[in-house]
Amino acid sequence: MQTLDEGTAMPDETDRPRNWFDQGGQAYARFRPEYPPELARFLASVSAGTARAVDVGCGNGQLTIQLARHFDAVLGVDPSASQIASAPAHPSVTYVCAPAEELPVADHTVQLITAAQAAHWFDLPRFYEEARRIAMPRAVLALISYGVPWLGEDLEARFSRFYWDEIGPYWPPERSAITTGYADLPFPFEEHPAPALAIRKVWGLADLLGYISTWSAVRNLREAGRDEILQGFAADLTALWGDAARRREVCWPVSMRWGVL
Repeated sequence: MQTLDEGTAMPDETDRPRNWFDQGGQAYARFRPEYPPELARFLASVSAGTARAVDVGCGNGQLTIQLARHFDAVLGVDPSASQIASAPAHPSVTYVCAPAEELPVADHTVQLITAAQAAHWFDLPRFYEEARRIAMPRAVLALISYGVPWLGEDLEARFSRFYWDEIGPYWPPERSAITTGYADLPFPFEEHPAPALAIRKVWGLADLLGYISTWSAVRNLREAGRDEILQGFAADLTALWGDAARRREVCWPVSMRWGVL
């Protein structure tokens, strides 16, 4: 613990620059944007039925809970126990800790299989084998992702420099699949066109920077001891934001590849 010499006054809290990137362990569940309700509605409409869905790599259950509004039973599967611990309870949802390549699901019992913002981490050939195993005839598989957020013209230049140049080298290689909307991933199924969807949030500055704090590139950059990049970006964005009470729309394009197994 840092101590002050006797007689040294403790600096006022307001004099300290705020570290927007120390958000704690609940930041992911708090700041990650929810999918538009149209997504789950669409998936239910094209599914072979609405008895059972499995959401693979479910994280803290963002899509899982939305699917439960349309399916009788939903299983959320994720290898991270801490993520599942942050997922909300729902009478139609069961969560289980398991990898995508070893799904604890009986053969041919599922009508919809989803993977939202997760497929780029999977061993895809093994996951696809599991999807085929658990799928009922004509079941639907959907790989969903959302891309780089759009903040508006007056913020975009500074945000783009931060995203692509300053923290770009700290993204894991798998992130490239997100920026292309999974277009380059193999998808050996009967594929169909996806609707145009977007996530829209009206956020304050603290919400936006809290969300950015959850990025793997930000964690990697901090572990590399480059906090000055983050603090410089936060200071610049604060100045560009204007009125601290102002709320702005943030928009993420949603990409989806879906097909029939």
